[in-house]
Amino acid sequence: MEWMGKFFEYAWLPLTPRGVALFARAKLGRLWLVQFIVALFAAAVTVWVVNRAWLPVVRDAIHQLPAQGEIRGGLLNWRGESPCLLAEGHWLAFSVDTNRTGEIRSPAHVQVEFHEDGFSIHSFLGYTEEFYPRDWTAEFNRTRLEPGWGAWKPMLLAGVVLAVLAGLAVSWTALATVYFLPVWLAGYFANRDLNFRSSWKLAGAALMPGALFLTGAIFIYGLGLIDLVQLGGALVTHFIIGWIYVFLAPFFVSKNSGGAPPKGNPFVARER
Repeated sequence: MEWMGKFFEYAWLPLTPRGVALFARAKLGRLWLVQFIVALFAAAVTVWVVNRAWLPVVRDAIHQLPAQGEIRGGLLNWRGESPCLLAEGHWLAFSVDTNRTGEIRSPAHVQVEFHEDGFSIHSFLGYTEEFYPRDWTAEFNRTRLEPGWGAWKPMLLAGVVLAVLAGLAVSWTALATVYFLPVWLAGYFANRDLNFRSSWKLAGAALMPGALFLTGAIFIYGLGLIDLVQLGGALVTHFIIGWIYVFLAPFFVSKNSGGAPPKGNPFVARER
């Protein structure tokens, strides 16, 4: 078991305040590697949720479209019945209500409803409505969209992965740049061996526990055990977790011995 004890002496697992504090003395490449692993895990979970919860409903909705139809000049040319429910799942639903009768309301977490001149989105988080651009033309029929969906789905999933990786890289860099000063101040007043560079690395590592918590919440959302409101609460909570680690981790950094005052009175000559 000795090897396990030595393993935890290195900056690899930013799950505890002590584990986060170890990154203050680690190489920057070590922090980036751990962040990349966490981001890759978050991207994999997100793609799994999107592919399981949302995309099958999109496929079914396209299959229910009429053979002809388009959006042109800011108006939907609809050839089917209205109002009608195109597809519905636990997380997502699509419907058409050209005259805005409001007769179809789905219990899905998000409902996208197409009207004659625009579309609306209903969810637990609120309601929004947008109008079709008048200079925009789009196919709204099964004949053209089904083959296109089969070709674009893999590229869409790849885009989700890249978006998650890029988004986390940018947000973690920005947050570490914001948080490193409180880390340095905490270390300064607690007499910890922290400079600006090591404080920035510690702040970057302190974001990992919250990111893992949010990734777990996204996975639970994909299982249908929580809704969008609860997922939003998890989003807020993951920031709070980061703040807790930013506050606690500096106290697990070794004390600054370079500034210790000399023993005895320096103005009194020592006896030989």
